[in-house]
Amino acid sequence: MIKTRKATRREILGWSMFDFANQAYTLLIITVIFGDVYTRIIVGDAPDYRLGNLLWSSALCLSYAVVVLAAPLLGAIMDATHTRKRMLFASYALTVASTAMLYFVEPGAILLGFILILVSNAAYSIGESFIASFLPFLGDTDELGRISGLGWALGYAGGLVAAGFALLFLGEASPENFERLRWVGPFAAAFFLLAAIPTFLWVREPRTGEIPKPGTPLLRIGYRRLVATLRMVPSYPDLSRLFASILFAMAGVYVIVAFSFIYGAQVIGWSESTRTLMFIVVQVTALAGSLLFGALQSRFGGRLIYASTLLLWIVAILAIYFVAELTGLLNRGFGLALATEDVFLLAGLLSGLSLGSSQSVGRALVGMFAPEARAAELFGYWGLFSKLAAIFGIFGVGLLQLAFGLQGAVLFCIALFAAALVPLGWIDEARGISAAHAPGSSQTSAGRGTQQCRKI
Repeated sequence: MIKTRKATRREILGWSMFDFANQAYTLLIITVIFGDVYTRIIVGDAPDYRLGNLLWSSALCLSYAVVVLAAPLLGAIMDATHTRKRMLFASYALTVASTAMLYFVEPGAILLGFILILVSNAAYSIGESFIASFLPFLGDTDELGRISGLGWALGYAGGLVAAGFALLFLGEASPENFERLRWVGPFAAAFFLLAAIPTFLWVREPRTGEIPKPGTPLLRIGYRRLVATLRMVPSYPDLSRLFASILFAMAGVYVIVAFSFIYGAQVIGWSESTRTLMFIVVQVTALAGSLLFGALQSRFGGRLIYASTLLLWIVAILAIYFVAELTGLLNRGFGLALATEDVFLLAGLLSGLSLGSSQSVGRALVGMFAPEARAAELFGYWGLFSKLAAIFGIFGVGLLQLAFGLQGAVLFCIALFAAALVPLGWIDEARGISAAHAPGSSQTSAGRGTQQCRKI
């Protein structure tokens, strides 16, 4: 059994509370409310909203491009200078400020909304990499799946609290209700601001390696570590293959996160009550999936459980695309009178189980395969591949829906999840863990720009 520094329960809870806090941004701004408001009210190019969908996907893609460029370099600097908490705080403060400013985005203020989404989502997304880099320091190797699952489950609990309150008081997404809807930004910002306080009070700054001398240029440190990491990639073949799988899997996940409620409004034409119920179904099942699959990972291993979540995603996408046919089949077979939006909730249930579990198990696997001395840097690469995936997936769907409509474009996700399964066939979980803890893997190269690693 590989051992690492044992964190206290309070520290694990503090780490998990950041997931609890930041989920308000994901759900209220990206998934449930503001995305729909931006495409249908701020841009408002009825009847098919294709321009609004394209602008929304473009803003998200540009924000993820910022993360792709910045996350590995900033992660390398954090590893070398022991500034995880300070950089995490900076990303948190920028997310809160730019999200609160969404209040000023009115119908027709397309550019202002575009810029604020770009800034807030970039800051939020890079913070995801920062908080994930603490994971390898929180427990033993076989505990990381459970700890990651706890964080993701608390995230969906936070989303349930935040978005449930918002849906109750903000009302339906319609032009007539805009004066209430515009408060979604300040509300999400305030929730994130307050709920993340335990993270900064209880989580300790990990200490790995030597701190560079004062006056050493930080960018030079980061660049040297990045070069050293790229040179040692062949020593971590299983982590490299995992990143390849994450690239495709997260492309599909980000498409669903960014367009699922837009799909419900534009393709399904659901009622306000179904919209609210869908939110509850997805949050509860995502929470349950995070806990369930995190526990299964600790018992059966990460690779097998991760693969099962990808297969579950494929089933969920098929249910989304064929929801009308599935509705007719159920009505004829069982003498029911279900509406399409009712059966769409079943697709939401499957998506929720897939959503929490796939991201939690994937994050835990990265933590198992990452040497502690380079955890922030390698989680920066996790962020890089995740956001490259977001750019590829979201912009791809944005273009496909111009030609085929949103319903046809969603089939793209099946190909993405199927491609994510392929690299898993060449991953050896035990070998990946051994490589992360092999002699030389914990060395730091901040002052030298090189690192010797044992080859597998």
